[in-house]
Amino acid sequence: MMNIGIIIGSTRPGRNGEAIGRWVHDIASSRSDAKFELVDIADYRLPLFDEPMSPIMGQYSKEHTVAWSKKIAEFDGFVFVTPEYNKSIPGALKNAIDFLYHEWNNKAAGIVAYGGGGGSRAAEALRLILGELMVADVRAQVGLSLHTDFENYTVLKPGAHQEAAVHAMLDQLVSWSEALHTVRQKEKAHA
Repeated sequence: MMNIGIIIGSTRPGRNGEAIGRWVHDIASSRSDAKFELVDIADYRLPLFDEPMSPIMGQYSKEHTVAWSKKIAEFDGFVFVTPEYNKSIPGALKNAIDFLYHEWNNKAAGIVAYGGGGGSRAAEALRLILGELMVADVRAQVGLSLHTDFENYTVLKPGAHQEAAVHAMLDQLVSWSEALHTVRQKEKAHA
């Protein structure tokens, strides 16, 4: 069974991402095709990237990096929950991604973005980053609008269609995670 991490990509106090992450996790947990775990990057207290070696070397010297590496390595795929900040993703999410390299490779990702325009520009920016890390992002995504899926911009009240959008994204994500698991197994056999 595939193991999927639902990563909350904002660390800002008062963030909407935590409620969205829990909502996605609740929907995902009703499924039997994968195991889903909520991962909050705030819990890892990652400073600005502080490793002396490039992540591609896999030689981590800091406890926080080792803990983050161990957690991300457990997963076959990811759901990134990201707000849109200035037409991109938050610096905290970019920093968390940049700490690692091999732990992301040949895995799949789905995106749940939110913002005034549904977070579409954050999702597109994230897709570029994921491509560089050999993460296959699925086409189906969830875009939550602060205007229509939240009450007073802070209380999550997604439209009825949004749950179907989460399931469509998860359907693709689980399928791609399974396919890429085969790729990772072949790479291990050749190593």
